[in-house]
Amino acid sequence: MLNDMDFITTCDVPGPSKEAVRAIVLYKADVKDSDVVVDVGCGTGGFTCEFAPISKKIYSIDTNPEAIKLTEKNLKKFKIDGDITFINDDGANALKSIDNIDVAIIGGSGRKLNEILELVDTKLKSKGRIVITAILVDTKVEAINKLKELGYNPQIMEINVSKGRVLDRGIMMMGENPIAIISAKKR
Repeated sequence: MLNDMDFITTCDVPGPSKEAVRAIVLYKADVKDSDVVVDVGCGTGGFTCEFAPISKKIYSIDTNPEAIKLTEKNLKKFKIDGDITFINDDGANALKSIDNIDVAIIGGSGRKLNEILELVDTKLKSKGRIVITAILVDTKVEAINKLKELGYNPQIMEINVSKGRVLDRGIMMMGENPIAIISAKKR
């Protein structure tokens, strides 16, 4: 697991998703070395960096060209290579040209979550996994409702992580933004 503090970041690109979140997403995604993974809304590349060493192929997608550049820089920094395709486009457009998906990680949807989930559903293999991270209540509700409409049995968990900051007189716990992890498996 990569350390949050080691990622190259900027104010203009969100991420990386926190280490504890990445660990749970890795577990829920259950990626195998034969899997094709899409990382929609890659940001600084937290998920791409974690999945690239263990997947057959990964598509790293973001509308922000700076996010694509940061993802590439982080992969180089961590000396991670693999079969990675970078797509600077919105998730819905990018997914139209990708078939046979085993795992879809959706961290950013650009207000097109329903459309993205519909596309993922048509391209996801049997037993394929979808994992969505969400901080907005509206996104959580939208994701659950759409997955149910598409015939999935979604699971949701919300995690609240605090990390300790060591001070001279003790340890101060600092809370991070709570985040929901929504997962579903295609039958």
